Amino acid sequence: MTFVPSKPAFALQFNLGSDRDDGAPVGEEILLSEYPRTGERAGEVFRRLAAELERRQATCVALFIYGNVASAETEEALGACFGAAEVPVTWVECAATEAATLLAGVQAVAWRGGEVRRIRIGGRVVGSVYRDTVAEHCWLGGIRPQVLSLPRAAQVQQMLGVAELALDLAGFELRDVVRTWFYNDDILAWYGDFNRVRTAHYAGTRWRSGAVPASTGIGAKNRFGAALEVAFRAWRPLREAGTATTAPCEVFSPLQCPAPAYGSSFSRAMEVGVGSQRWLTISGTASIHPDGRTAHEGDAVAQVDLTMRVVGAILASRQFSWRNVHRATAYFRHPEDAVCLRAWLARHGLREMPVVETASVVCRDDLLFEIEVDVLA
Repeated sequence: MTFVPSKPAFALQFNLGSDRDDGAPVGEEILLSEYPRTGERAGEVFRRLAAELERRQATCVALFIYGNVASAETEEALGACFGAAEVPVTWVECAATEAATLLAGVQAVAWRGGEVRRIRIGGRVVGSVYRDTVAEHCWLGGIRPQVLSLPRAAQVQQMLGVAELALDLAGFELRDVVRTWFYNDDILAWYGDFNRVRTAHYAGTRWRSGAVPASTGIGAKNRFGAALEVAFRAWRPLREAGTATTAPCEVFSPLQCPAPAYGSSFSRAMEVGVGSQRWLTISGTASIHPDGRTAHEGDAVAQVDLTMRVVGAILASRQFSWRNVHRATAYFRHPEDAVCLRAWLARHGLREMPVVETASVVCRDDLLFEIEVDVLA
């Protein structure tokens, strides 16, 4: 079955800064998502995205590309529109085989209203830093190990070292990280080893939030043949912000146990208050019982339903609803199961919810679906 996202392109934007005394916003973070339209090539998708960024006079600070990593067409389109070394790029492999599905979608994070500083390692842009009136924000993307001949566990250790170097160059620490995305090649073969290395590396860190970051862990190849490629988001207050700043805090899931209870080092969700705004990021969430076991094995419809109820409960616990979602990414073990999510969204009047659909391997062999969402209000 050909896997083509059914929704038209859309753009959403939201403020991450506090307000000035005159009520005007200081800085604006913008989230843009684009999908290939029927019969459209990758070049048109990237040109449309670049044109929208130019129209908004916004600077791209991070790109997430969901599509075939071996696509020279997509690579060329990316370079033509953004420049190969000018923005952190995290490229997530989708299990698409048809030409029309080489690119499932693109998500761009952009900043308007202030300077963006780039972080480079080895001449390659791996991070973007910008500030509002209360905090500094850092996006890292395309972070990977440098020595690909190392065993996978050693590559994770090296990658985390590269990430901490990038954070240091940006003026941040590991404790400032509030969100991570791990895309592990052949994830099912070594997810236990990955978790052990991550847990050991996190040990002793005094997280600003008091908890390990929210996270997504998905099986996906990368363009470099590395064991994994990752993206981070970090947040730290400005000293002069004083009481205007709200520190990040862990958000628990009403319907699932904490992930560390079954050996996975991430928080179910994380919330950050910035000025008058609240940013809620919900980790990759799947069909898991409160005791950590997989629920509804082999039943994609039931797994989608339970997963969406779990995420909905987290949203409701923070006085949000699905209609507040600004960004979402759905991962399907089998691309044909995307219809299950589309049907769920249609039943709940959410056809236009911003979600990029990808065909990827979830971190357990019996999990058919996972979704992550971001909200700001």
